[in-house]
Amino acid sequence: MTEETILVIEDDPALTRGLKDNFQSRGYFVHCAADGKTGLDIALDVNPDLIILDIMLPKMNGYDVCEIIREAKLEMPIIMLTAKGQEKDIVRGLNLGADDYVTKPFSINELLARVQAFLRRAAEGVQESYYFGEFKLETSSHRLLREDTEIPLTPKEYDLLQLFLNRSGRALTRDEIINVVWGINIFVTPRSVDRCVTTLRKKIEPDPARPTFIRTIMDVGYRFEIRA
Repeated sequence: MTEETILVIEDDPALTRGLKDNFQSRGYFVHCAADGKTGLDIALDVNPDLIILDIMLPKMNGYDVCEIIREAKLEMPIIMLTAKGQEKDIVRGLNLGADDYVTKPFSINELLARVQAFLRRAAEGVQESYYFGEFKLETSSHRLLREDTEIPLTPKEYDLLQLFLNRSGRALTRDEIINVVWGINIFVTPRSVDRCVTTLRKKIEPDPARPTFIRTIMDVGYRFEIRA
């Protein structure tokens, strides 16, 4: 049984109860809060392993909760709960430090899978090598290998791939990618991100027209999904 702690910040009592029951049945210890202020206080006091955070909350919205948590240097994964048609809200939340989002109504099994993946990667910590498909990225030598053959990467392609692998499963906005790969002091347009993704896909995707690793999130950005 796991001893990992999940904080659910959601003002819908029925949804909160459903999430709590499902997480507890899988061995997680669950805290719940029905408003943003209470949720923030619990987050700062308990430092949970993962937070499920609704955007629209009484007393303090999810954006402010997320921003204050990140300003406090807490790095636990945060999964936002959003409504359909909130693409701008999703981007805002991700840029404030959320790791991913789930759109209501959602499959509880999908949410559980994402929670398990985030907690597993958090437990693994920093890696010297990343494996996906037939590839291995060696961070010490800055090499991408397909079996024993090196795949040449430009510096930006390497930095982009390392970012994707380090944050696999997380939704990344184009602005976040720009800040990490190019730097906040360099003027780069979102089209530069798209072009770099396109060239990287040609090198790692079995079929670049139907990508399985680098998935496009419409109106948001990209998510890297590791496949065996």
